[in-house]
Amino acid sequence: CADDVAKTLADVGVDVRIAGNVMPEFNVLDVEPARAAIRDVFIERIVHAKGIDRAATRFDAVLMPTPAAVMDGAKLLANGAAGYGEGLGPLIVIDVGGATTDVHSIADGKPVASGVLQYGLPEPHAKRTVEGDLGMRHNAHTIVEAAGPDVIRTAADIDTADFERILAAIANDPERLPETEAERKLDIVLAESAVHRAMQRHAGRIEIKQSVTGPVTVQYGKDLTEIATVIGTGGVLAHSEDPERILRAALFEDAAPESLRPKHPRLLIDNEYALYAIGLLAGVAPDGAMKLAQNVLHHDDTETPNKDTQHDQPPAA
Repeated sequence: CADDVAKTLADVGVDVRIAGNVMPEFNVLDVEPARAAIRDVFIERIVHAKGIDRAATRFDAVLMPTPAAVMDGAKLLANGAAGYGEGLGPLIVIDVGGATTDVHSIADGKPVASGVLQYGLPEPHAKRTVEGDLGMRHNAHTIVEAAGPDVIRTAADIDTADFERILAAIANDPERLPETEAERKLDIVLAESAVHRAMQRHAGRIEIKQSVTGPVTVQYGKDLTEIATVIGTGGVLAHSEDPERILRAALFEDAAPESLRPKHPRLLIDNEYALYAIGLLAGVAPDGAMKLAQNVLHHDDTETPNKDTQHDQPPAA
């Protein structure tokens, strides 16, 4: 009936796209056709509004939304490319931006511990969540309100006058970059809070439920505790003096064992804010994409402990 429904809607002026069923078989997800349709709408509508379609006439290859490009970059880094090197395996990419904080996970997310029952529909292997209330600039006040102004200000170690002045300046000019030491301190804490909350929402969780045979552990969403690599991208990470501190806010907490966040991953930083470019290259020049990744991803070789063992705690409970 898809064609008939599409015609009925089109006859009254509704833009209609037909995509494959997101669940063609019970408990089997196939979300790529729907993603492709959404991408087409984005390209046709958003890029036209921004004038990018006129620029596209100068391109001979790839044009896609930045979040989709970052996702393709994450897939390439996780899976590798035949003849161009092995991938890193299951991983997470956290993209902290001015308007949103996006989390991408390339992993099946099945329960790691024995005896855990997975509830609900299967999670997509490549999953992205976009947190529109956790942008570093357009939503700075929202981040502060969620964590608590006193918590943020204390963590940033700045006085009340500076704190209020900086927040007002960000609200008046979302394109503003940090210039003073106080502004840089606040940026780090805002980023920590955004990463902490975004990762909490993206990762799965476990709950104890009562059954006829006694208590059982039920998992909702993805178990990401054994993820070996977490990659941070975005301006605040590329230019921060301590980007690893920001990324550690995404890690597992002993105080919140129900949240299935990574426990001991290697932390990689996209130094040049180039992960989107890696994704753009992935489809046309995977060898160049892999070489670019090797050049821009920086990592700390020291073991990454759980966040609860750190001196710096993210202000976002």
